[in-house]
Amino acid sequence: MWQQLIFWFKTHLGFSAKESRGFLLLIPFLLALVAASQVLAWAKNQRASEIYRQYLHEVDSLEQAGFQLSVSPLPTFNNQDTITRSHSTKVSERIQRLPFSEADSVLLQIVPGIGALTAGRIIKHRENLGGFIQIAQLNEVYGLKPEVIPLIWEYFDFDAAPIRKLPINRATVEELASHPYISYQEAKVIVAYRLQHGGYEAANELLEIKIFKSDWVEKITPYLSFEPLEEKAGKD
Repeated sequence: MWQQLIFWFKTHLGFSAKESRGFLLLIPFLLALVAASQVLAWAKNQRASEIYRQYLHEVDSLEQAGFQLSVSPLPTFNNQDTITRSHSTKVSERIQRLPFSEADSVLLQIVPGIGALTAGRIIKHRENLGGFIQIAQLNEVYGLKPEVIPLIWEYFDFDAAPIRKLPINRATVEELASHPYISYQEAKVIVAYRLQHGGYEAANELLEIKIFKSDWVEKITPYLSFEPLEEKAGKD
């Protein structure tokens, strides 16, 4: 059998007799490595299962004793910006509700599930937009969990605050591209079309640029103003 394998390696793979013997001696070592990796993976899974069973046992014991779990006993679990407190309704009854447009990154942290980082992202996105005009825009905030958004309205009232608008007929490419809904490439096209055809009088004129879709134009329209170019010349 040994000689047959060596002969097969020589005729089909071009191995020398020495190379064939070396390869055959290597095969058991490779098989042992594969088997060892499988054993290690099985051992890790068993350990993980045991830790999880202990975790469930601790949770059950705490709940039976009348405690409510707010921090996991597992060291790998981090509940920052995700915890929902059961007493949130009582807290909301003790505070004065404010318009959401007046909330800063400090006040937003009273909402369960919103920490300092998430609150900062909410305020930054609001400033970059020029103001929120609908609740759905909060889904665009990175790190803000969808289930946390309804909790905000226990503490704040959503209001249609005055929007900071971009003057489309005077804004530079960089100024337009600073808005979250307008990319640099889109801003370049808007300005190039303006230079070629004159100022825009209404949002629907953006649809003359065939690459722009109507839903995108509708999305950015509340953040644009259409003052004529002559206003700048008059002021100069």
